[in-house]
Amino acid sequence: MSYEQIEIEDRFEGKLKVIYLNQPHNYNSFTKQMLNEIYLCLEACNVDSRVRCVAITGKGDAFCAGQNLKEAIGLSENLHEERTVERMVVNYYNPLVRSIVKNTKPIIALVNGAAVGAGAMLALICDFALAKESSYLSQGFSKIGLIPDTAGTYFLPKLLGRQMANYLAFTGKKLYASEAKNLGLIAEVFKDEDFEDKANQILEQISNLPTKALSITKDAFNKSYINNLEDQLELESRAQQKAAETDDFKEGIAAFLEKRKPNYKGN
Repeated sequence: MSYEQIEIEDRFEGKLKVIYLNQPHNYNSFTKQMLNEIYLCLEACNVDSRVRCVAITGKGDAFCAGQNLKEAIGLSENLHEERTVERMVVNYYNPLVRSIVKNTKPIIALVNGAAVGAGAMLALICDFALAKESSYLSQGFSKIGLIPDTAGTYFLPKLLGRQMANYLAFTGKKLYASEAKNLGLIAEVFKDEDFEDKANQILEQISNLPTKALSITKDAFNKSYINNLEDQLELESRAQQKAAETDDFKEGIAAFLEKRKPNYKGN
């Protein structure tokens, strides 16, 4: 499939799919077309057995500046009656959130610059984020009279606690990468000159791990948000059985006994 507002790169013999937001002249701000293209690409990756990992990053100096306000302003002359903002969230943002959270492949954000509003939330709803030292996150919604969407009201209190979530949502404060890492929003921060090489090493590692076990882990973590302890323990027992039935588990055991590096296939 061809795309106009994103660009796709394959690495490691197709095991890794890198999605570039490709509107650098607009700081990779979201349009309906871009949101739909990201969604379609993620859905294709989800069912492609060759793909073991997906990364999302931005072309140019920004990761993503959030919603393209020029497009948003032109959505409708009558926002109340036509509920155009609600329909935009329901039809474009919510499907993207679900595709990332429910995807069977690890989805990793490579934050290469400013990540603002829905762009910051794109990074935070990925399974983890790697960031350039000079990059920053900002919940800029309040500055234009909006609330955190793109699952912001769901994830921010869980990631940060109620007070810090409110503080960042109310103020829109810029969190530079090192501070975001200290708050648990970013997994690793690298110096700008090292970012590409260091991130690529981690992406290669993830792309060669037992993909189904990672998928099962991801699903279990996500369900822990709504499960009580007993429900989660029951889920763990079923999930562990599912993982133990994979070919990669057999390969992991064989490699351990034979004292060699495992060669996982993602099956």
